Amino acid sequence: MVDMIFSENERDYLKSQRLGRIATAAAPMSSSNGSVQPDVVPVGFDFDSEYFYIGGMNILKSTKYKNVLKNNKVAFVVDDLRTVDPWDPRGIRIYGNADIVTRESGYMNNTNHLQAKYIRIRPYKKWSWGIEEPVFKDGKFNVKREATKGNKA
Repeated sequence: MVDMIFSENERDYLKSQRLGRIATAAAPMSSSNGSVQPDVVPVGFDFDSEYFYIGGMNILKSTKYKNVLKNNKVAFVVDDLRTVDPWDPRGIRIYGNADIVTRESGYMNNTNHLQAKYIRIRPYKKWSWGIEEPVFKDGKFNVKREATKGNKA
């Protein structure tokens, strides 16, 4: 079982959402290969309280899929606005390790584009705002940080 870094409220929030953004890069940065252009895209996802699952209509041809095969470090953001007036954003950003899995069930089953391959993300660090407490506290942005054992938030 994965170390639980999400509170019950955060897990409920993640399970209530359907869209997020994943950021990937083709290879780790090093002086020998020069700069690498990160890629960020909106995606649908499932969350089972431990892992995030990201599919897609043409996932095997996607940049995110190809990048994960070369570099398993990803970032993922799920956020929304509770209200616009007053401004009340909330969300969660995670860092995680990704792999490719075959999954017989998932949100892609609800589309006409069945695909059993998913990017699975194991989160190891997270930042959340506006879920446990007000996003602004004493005039400052209020962020909750957490990491699995061995990772600093």
